[in-house]
Amino acid sequence: MSLILFAFLVRVRDGLPLSASTDFEHNRELQEKKQQLRTISKSLAHFPDCGIIKGQQLNIYFVSSEDVSYMSVCHCSLPVVKAFCFLEDLRWEFTACISSSDVALAARPYPFLEFDSTIQKLKQQYNRSGGPALEVTLAEVEENLRVRPPKEINLDEVEFNNGIANGHTEHSAASGHNQRLEPVSAPGILSLVLNILCASLNVIRGAHLMENTFQDDYEGICNVVAFFLAFLCCVFQCHLYLFHSPLKKMKSFALLSVIVLCNSYLLGMRNTWQLVFHVSVASFSTVLTLMRKLQDRVGDCGV
Repeated sequence: MSLILFAFLVRVRDGLPLSASTDFEHNRELQEKKQQLRTISKSLAHFPDCGIIKGQQLNIYFVSSEDVSYMSVCHCSLPVVKAFCFLEDLRWEFTACISSSDVALAARPYPFLEFDSTIQKLKQQYNRSGGPALEVTLAEVEENLRVRPPKEINLDEVEFNNGIANGHTEHSAASGHNQRLEPVSAPGILSLVLNILCASLNVIRGAHLMENTFQDDYEGICNVVAFFLAFLCCVFQCHLYLFHSPLKKMKSFALLSVIVLCNSYLLGMRNTWQLVFHVSVASFSTVLTLMRKLQDRVGDCGV
C-alpha cells in the first residue's frame, strides 16, 4: 500500500501551482484532499512554515521555504517525521533544479511540470522502503520537529483565511456565483408554478385596481402598491429558490414577511381562502428555499 499518495508544489505568495505528481489513484478522500490542497494553497501566507491537516485516513503535510510550499497527501499510518522527511528531500531536489528567480518569474500554472519525474522517484523510494535511505536525514528532521513542532491546522481556519485573502468575510457566500445548488426537486417545481400563479394574480388585480383608482381620483392607491409589492416578492422568491445568494435565510424571511403584511393589508380586497392560499404558497416556497443546499464540488488540482 502506498503511504505517500500525492505531492504538490505551489508558490506561497499567490498560490500558483508549480508542479505536482502524476496521480493514478482515484478514491474519494484523495480527491477531497486534493481539493483542500487548492484551498490551502491560497492561504499559505497566513500560516506558519510547517503544518498538518488531519483527515480520516489521509493527512496533508506542508513545509514552506523561500516562497515555495512543498505539500503532500499521505496515509495516516505514515509516521509524521517520515512525511516531513519526504518534504525536506523534495525541497532539496527542487532547489537544486530550479532557481528562486525562475519561481518568482513564473506566470502560468505548472511551469515546472518536468519536475514530476523527480517527485515520482522520491515517492517510490519512500513507498518501497518506508523512509529515506540516510538515517541521519531522518534524525535531523526529527530534531527540527522537536524544536519547532508543526502546527495542526483546522479546515475551518483555512477557509476563513482564504476568504480574507480574497477580500471576503464568508467563503461560501462570497463565491456564490461559482457555487451550484442541488438539483430542483418536484416540490420545488410545484412551488415555482404556484409562485408564478400568485405573482400573476397580484399583478392582474393590481393593474385592474390601478385603472379604477385613476378614475376615482387616486383613492385606494395603497392597495395598488400592496398588490404590486406582493407581485415583486413572489418573483424574488422564485429567483432566491433557483439561484444561490448571500444571506439567503434573512432574505427569505424578509420576503415572506412582506407577503404576509401585504395580504393582511388586502384583507378587504380578498376573502379568507385567497389570503390563506397566498400566504401558504409563500411559506411553502420559503421552506424549500432554505432546504435547498449547495452541491458538494470535488475538484482536482492534480495533473
